[in-house]
Amino acid sequence: MGETHHSRTIGRSVGAVFGGVAAGSILSFGSDVGLHAIGAFPPIGLWTAPDFLVGTAYRGVYMMVGCYFAAWLAPNRPMRHALFGGGVALVLSLVGALTTWDNGLGPHWYPLALAALAMPCAWVGGRLHTVRTTRVVA
Repeated sequence: MGETHHSRTIGRSVGAVFGGVAAGSILSFGSDVGLHAIGAFPPIGLWTAPDFLVGTAYRGVYMMVGCYFAAWLAPNRPMRHALFGGGVALVLSLVGALTTWDNGLGPHWYPLALAALAMPCAWVGGRLHTVRTTRVVA
């Protein structure tokens, strides 16, 4: 029975991290599509430097939201789940930097900024969850 419980906990942990990363990714992609649809932003291949700055800002917020969500879904140790989600975002950002570096898809600082923001945003998302769920005993 202990092994079954452990397997369920691992499954819930993987699901929590995956859910957080998916939430952040869906929000980012949805914003890209939505902002383009209302005419506020060009398609991502035509972004200018200010567009990349705005994109970096909202992706940072969405990384925090995704890591908060991972912490909220976590069966235990919410901060660890949030930070693991940040680690996944860091790896994905670095892979994005490596695969797009010489393709003319934007400035080199953009994917590096996303990679640099991943762990601080994960910490903030996890901390927000921790503060929100900690009860003050008077």
